[in-house]
Amino acid sequence: MTEETPGFDEQQPDVPSGATSDDAEPKAADSPSTEEQAAPAGDTGQDVALVAQLDQARTALSERTADLQRLQAEFQNYRRRVERDRIAVKEIAIANLLTELLPVLDDIGRAREHGELVGGFKSVAESLESTAAKMGLQQFGKEGEPFDPTIHEALMHSYAPDVTETTCVAILQPGYRIGERTIRPARVAVAEPQPGAQTVKADESAEADDKESGGPEEG
Repeated sequence: MTEETPGFDEQQPDVPSGATSDDAEPKAADSPSTEEQAAPAGDTGQDVALVAQLDQARTALSERTADLQRLQAEFQNYRRRVERDRIAVKEIAIANLLTELLPVLDDIGRAREHGELVGGFKSVAESLESTAAKMGLQQFGKEGEPFDPTIHEALMHSYAPDVTETTCVAILQPGYRIGERTIRPARVAVAEPQPGAQTVKADESAEADDKESGGPEEG
């Protein structure tokens, strides 16, 4: 006889009705967990936040770029103004200095006209004139040129039969300019056409034309 030993009966897992134990295991493995189901929703929210941050960064970059470009333009304008003002101040300073030297240059000119510019005085005078020229000083005013009130100052006036317009017939004091800026007009004596001279010349011109054409036509 064989005795049954109590407590050694094999216990089988509870299996639902109509299903085997092999069917239960794949379902458990295939079913996603709660965390895995929630993951896609969390990733989408994170992507939206990143896109929003990227848009904000792009907007801030555009604003900073525009600010930088505006500052660069303002700085360039400032540099141009400073350079223009520096040049203007330099020109004014040179003009003031040369204006103070004009009486000395006038004395040198008169000494040259009278033959007194000799020896060491001549060398110093020529050196001074050369230095003034290097600084941009230009002398103007010649006899026979038309009178221009913007650069000439008439100190003497007369009439002359041999001029057809108001003309500078004598330079009493030369004029000076620096570039296009006149620092002293030329002081001159001017002559105007003699009254009636234009009428006489017109009649003479008409007579000369008649002679060339064979005389006036007979009526």
